[in-house]
Amino acid sequence: MDLVRPFSLSAALLLVLSPPARAADPAPSQGPSPSAQEAALAFERLRGLVGEWQGETPSGEKVAVTYRLASGGSVVMEDLFPGTPHEMVTMYHLDGDALVLTHYCAMGNQPRMRLAEATPKDLRFEFTGGTNLRPEKDGHIHSALLRFLDPTHLQAEWTVYRDGKPVGANRYTIARATAAAK
Repeated sequence: MDLVRPFSLSAALLLVLSPPARAADPAPSQGPSPSAQEAALAFERLRGLVGEWQGETPSGEKVAVTYRLASGGSVVMEDLFPGTPHEMVTMYHLDGDALVLTHYCAMGNQPRMRLAEATPKDLRFEFTGGTNLRPEKDGHIHSALLRFLDPTHLQAEWTVYRDGKPVGANRYTIARATAAAK
């Protein structure tokens, strides 16, 4: 049974058409960042995702995601499309007073983001730099939005940039399949 498929042909083309390049410099911060307390609470919400999740994109493509704790519980590891050629890993952790992520993308680059906004429902991350990409030219994930619909449902939107502007987004909704022991 095929539970996992790539997002779409356009996402696959981004993979092929985006050669690795030099590391990117951090982008300037825009607006006030969430407080240290908000970042810590957001990280705890991410820790609560530990387990297996399944769902689909708006076009009906299947999505599997595994969340687990790593490094003594100081990192939440998100494994999207585990065990497939399109597998991508995102590592979330606190860095001082900030919640940050590094997304190890199937496009061959590693964008870094910082929590820009935390609401009771949403966590929004914005690009701060990355490796193997030139943000003003190369295709890369530039922002992420995690929307907590309820304790067992999550929506995610990963915005893709190319030539310094948004060109699309990868969206999916997932439901908790199993919870893992912490």
